[in-house]
Formats: sequence, C-alpha cells, structure tokens
Amino acid sequence: MGYNISMLTIFNSLSKKLETVEPIHKGEIGMYACGPTVYDYTHIGHGRKYVNDDILRRVLEVLEGYKVTHVQNVTDVGHLVSDADEGEDKMEKGAAKAGKTVWEVAKEYTEFFNETMKELNILPPTIVCKATDHIADQIALIEKIVANGHGYDTPEAVYFDVAGFPDYGKMFNQSFEEKTVGAREEVEGGEYKKHPADFVLWFKRVGKFADHVMHWESPWGDGFPGWHIECSAMSMKYLGEQFDIHTGGEDHLSIHHPNEIAQSEAGTGKKPFVKYWVHTTFLMVDGKKMGKSLGNLYKLSDLAEKGFSPLALRYYFLTTHYHKQMNFTWEGLAGAQKSLFKLNKMVVDLADVPVTADGWSEEGKVFYEKFVAAMEDDLNTALALSIVWEMMKSDISDSAKKNLIVVMDSVLGLNLGTEEEKNIGVPEEIKEILAKREEFRKAKDWEQSDALRKEIESKGYKIEDFPDGVKVEKI
Repeated sequence: MGYNISMLTIFNSLSKKLETVEPIHKGEIGMYACGPTVYDYTHIGHGRKYVNDDILRRVLEVLEGYKVTHVQNVTDVGHLVSDADEGEDKMEKGAAKAGKTVWEVAKEYTEFFNETMKELNILPPTIVCKATDHIADQIALIEKIVANGHGYDTPEAVYFDVAGFPDYGKMFNQSFEEKTVGAREEVEGGEYKKHPADFVLWFKRVGKFADHVMHWESPWGDGFPGWHIECSAMSMKYLGEQFDIHTGGEDHLSIHHPNEIAQSEAGTGKKPFVKYWVHTTFLMVDGKKMGKSLGNLYKLSDLAEKGFSPLALRYYFLTTHYHKQMNFTWEGLAGAQKSLFKLNKMVVDLADVPVTADGWSEEGKVFYEKFVAAMEDDLNTALALSIVWEMMKSDISDSAKKNLIVVMDSVLGLNLGTEEEKNIGVPEEIKEILAKREEFRKAKDWEQSDALRKEIESKGYKIEDFPDGVKVEKI
C-alpha cells in the first residue's frame, strides 16, 4: 500500500505498559505462542486466544511489513493437572478417559485442534513443534541451568531453585510471597524441594510416576520433562536465546510464564528472554467461567448445530478488545453472525469491481489510515470493525471500497466476499436440502422444488434464487 508508519503499540504484561514494538532484528519478528495441551477437545475459549494471536501476526505482516517467524508448541507430555505441576499428567488422564494410548490421544486432539484453527481462518504457524520431538533440546537446557547453579537434583525430580534467581519474585508485578502462597507441592509432597515455589525441570520415573508411559533416559535417570521447560527449549531453538513476542492466556501470568523467564535467563545468562509479553483475557459464557461441570465448554460443532459459522465466532471475538474479559452469549453470537452476513453481502456485491494498485481516492486513504491507527493502538479490533462499516457505507467509489476491503480483511481474516461465505452459518442439514432442491430445479420439477423451499422455511431459513446461486438467511 505504500503506507507503513511502523508504530504498533501493544500492552506488555511484563512492564504493565503500552510499548512500541521495536524488533531485535530489523524487519523481522520472532513470535512464540503457547500452544495446546492435546488431552481433550479444543473449545471456543481456546479459539479466542488463537484468533487474537492471529490478528497480532496479521498486523505485523500486513500493516507493519515484518517477516514474522511464528512458532507454536504442542504439549503432549509433562503438563500436570495443576499448572504448578501438581496431580496427574493431563495426557495420561485424557488417555484413561478415552480408553486409548497417550500417543493416540495426542494425535486425535492435535488433529481436532488444527481443524478448529482452520475453521476459524487462523494462519498456520511458521513452525509447529511437539514437546515429545524435542526431548534432547529440553535435556540440554536443563543441563545448562544446573551447571549455572540454578537447578538441583533430588531423588524425585530436578528442580529449579527460585531463591537463586533474584528477579523471580518481581515478574508480572507479583511479590515473592504471593508466588510462595500460590505454589503447590509437585511430587509426592515435594519433600526434597528447597522452597515451596521451586518447580520441576525433570520428573523422575519414581513414586506416583513410576509407571509413566512416556519416558526417556537423561543424565538424572529415566523420566520425562516438566511442562515449563518445553516452551523455553523450543522457542529458543527456533527463535534464538532472545526474541520479540511471546503470547499466552492470562492463566499463564502467575506460574508458567514466570517459570519460563526464570529458567531461560538462568540457562543463557541473557536478559530479557522476551521483549513483549501479550496475554489474552479469559472468555466467559453467560457470565460464568467455562468448565465441564457447567456444560459450557462449547466446541465449534456445538455452534454449527445451532446454525452458526466459525467466522461468525471470529467476528464476535473481534468486537471485544483482547485484553478485556469477554462474555459469550448465544444472542451476542447471533448478532455477530447477522452483522457478518450483511457485511459479507456488501463485499460480494463488489465481486466484479477490479482491484487496482491506485484504485482508491484520497477519501479512501483516510479510511485506511484510520483503520491502521486503530489496529496499531494495541490491536483495537472493535474500532477497526466500525471503520470498515463506516467505509463500506460511505460514498467513496466502489473501486476504492474494493481495494480497501481486500487489505482490511487480510488483517481481520473474515474471508469477506468469498463464494463459500455467501451462505454463512447455514447448517449442513439445510445445505443438503438445498442440494436436493437444486437437482429438482435443474429438472424443472417445480412442485418438488417448492416443497423443499417450504421445508427449509419451516426450519427457520428463507431463500432467494439468483442466476449465480441461492442466498440463504436465518429468519
């Protein structure tokens, strides 16, 4: 576009300030995203976090012009029920529940996660790395930490010594006392821990983990890595010992990310490990926290059963700032889908308008600059969406609108104007009836065609026929 003021500001959770993104290496951004622990199905709460990661990446690439190396892990070992390494291994718990091996469960839920990301139109990471494929890297980092005097070996596990890392208590504005109170016992009461907040680098295959299915040989004996070490080892393997951006959910603020910083900087001796920490706030459902006991861990398939498109959910997410708590309701999703359908139709109507390098007017440029300013202001997607609507309803030329919406949607990722989204949110059941009706129409069997039209209407949808297809909309 020839327009790049390179002034993206994001809220850095570590400093608690809005900061201008200034990369370590000119023109390049290294970005690591905490990925899924693949022991269960991906739900819409996960979706919000990864949509926001995707928006950040798109802004960096499209508006700022950076070459982004986006690394995302897959946790398939070492994550216990508590983030502080207490209780059962999540993978083994998931395998027992499903009656499958941990390897089968990891494969199944990884594929489910990937399909969910695809449906939400989230760009695939540059590099996806599994913890079980990087055991040697994790062992090598633990060896450095121990050699530098920040880790110690015990009969139950190798621990990180938080007392020997002075900055540990300062991370994310938490006192050392708060971390001590929040710390939980990790292994059989953690009797060998020097301090309650010390955390596991390597679990030994003893005690309650004597039969742990996933295990490897190490300098400290047979065992498996702790959850925290994998992110440090894999991020540094692909992005270097210091890189630009690390993302995660707000649940990582108190334990996982402070542990990452401590072990990484203790292992390399370099500070800072990461310049900017970006955290997405939790998604609530009907004003309540998401949980299995409440039956509100909705998957995309649950939304589809009610006639909602994954892209309607993406649109819905963009209406609330990533750093604010969002409350999901079915009414809110319905409103988002209706808005997305209308916006999509406006873009579809521009289908025959060509995209040209100089196709916008000065008025169009004003809208573009406003859009960029909104996105560069800590990813203000709600304001950016309002600017898109303002632009599409304005009296600038169709050519300018088409040029602008192509760029804006490359950031928002809503697939506006695509053939597949003409009938956004239509359930598969309705699509099957439509396909049958189309066969009758081609055979000029109008009686059967009309009967199927009435059946579709009885299910809450109205249809309009056009020369290039059929438009379907929820009544």
